[in-house]
Amino acid sequence: MKEQLLKLKNEVIEKLSKISNENDLRELEIKYLGRKGELTTILRELKNLSEEEKKIIGALSNETKQYLEQKFEEKLNELKNKKLDQDLKESIDYTLPGKKYEFGHLHPITILQQRVETIFSQMGFSVMDGPEIESEWYNFEGLNIPSTHPARDMQDTFFIDQEADDKHGNLVLRTHTSPVQVRTMLKYGAPLRVIVPGRVFRNEATDARHEHTFDQVEGLCVDENISLSHLKGVMQEFLTRLFEKEVKVRFRPGFFPFVEPGLELDFSCLLCAGKGCKVCKNIGWLEFMGAGMVHENVLKAGKIDPKKYQGWAFGFGLTRLALMRYEIDDIRHLMTPNLQFLKQF
Repeated sequence: MKEQLLKLKNEVIEKLSKISNENDLRELEIKYLGRKGELTTILRELKNLSEEEKKIIGALSNETKQYLEQKFEEKLNELKNKKLDQDLKESIDYTLPGKKYEFGHLHPITILQQRVETIFSQMGFSVMDGPEIESEWYNFEGLNIPSTHPARDMQDTFFIDQEADDKHGNLVLRTHTSPVQVRTMLKYGAPLRVIVPGRVFRNEATDARHEHTFDQVEGLCVDENISLSHLKGVMQEFLTRLFEKEVKVRFRPGFFPFVEPGLELDFSCLLCAGKGCKVCKNIGWLEFMGAGMVHENVLKAGKIDPKKYQGWAFGFGLTRLALMRYEIDDIRHLMTPNLQFLKQF
């Protein structure tokens, strides 16, 4: 019987290798492993064996049956997978065009901000950040703008109906990034060189040049023996690197409550090289930013000794700079979800 079992096992394995569909597989399984199958027929002869032979042949029979059942199951899985692959191939039209996945990209303001941060970082400035919801003290009082100061009228403000605390007054959407000046001085002291890019909010009448939400960049340098000549050199170098052509700067007197003296900084018109054109109103200069030497009250608010340290600060509109850099004629384009416009950058 041992030889019969081995012969049957080899015979089944050989036939399994030639099976190509589930119906034939099912018929083969019934023929060899069914209730009236050939393996069952062989096992019926066990009763004619001795007790010792029954133990040996019985164990071999069970082993053969389990082995063949496993092979039939493996073959069934193989045929099912093959059929699935075939169905998939038949269901896919390889002549159809593939699906195009579109990838997003950075907003023009973000592109410009990263460039500004890179240039100032190369000149030794750190990049700081601060909360967009500020207290009155950081946004105004700490910057030498008390509640009775007429400069409050320069910034029509979005207040929040909630107090920060007893010392710092109400909460407000910051009107400039200047509050981070005081926060940075309180945290790091002097000397320091930082820029602060970020969003600011003002109750502006929206038009081609104004928006209620826009981006600014604040700059602050505090050290011993600091003068406006350092500011002029830094800004001339910054603008030259930004526009990738030589740019000149000039100062004009200006008023800002957190600096003394205060000034306006202009740079030479890039379109006419300072000769005069329609863009610069034939004067050869473009208004760029406000700046000046940090007021001693602001240094004191930041716990810095104004007798030992001096500093200058500046602030320019990153959004307006983007209009100049990319020659955009309406600030509202930068706030639109118009992909046709944004994909240009």
